[in-house]
Amino acid sequence: MGHDDMDSRVHDRVALDEIALYAEVLEAVNFTDDRLTLEELDNALGLRTSASR
Repeated sequence: MGHDDMDSRVHDRVALDEIALYAEVLEAVNFTDDRLTLEELDNALGLRTSASR
């Protein structure tokens, strides 16, 4: 995840990455009326299972 446009005073890239992942999950939740399936959650986080490779 790129943070080149972020304030140079921010040094905690791990926290920024976690916030970005959380935002991706929130966006996925916004598009469903039910709980996310594990597949939908993995997709929102950009994860792939070994079976889908």
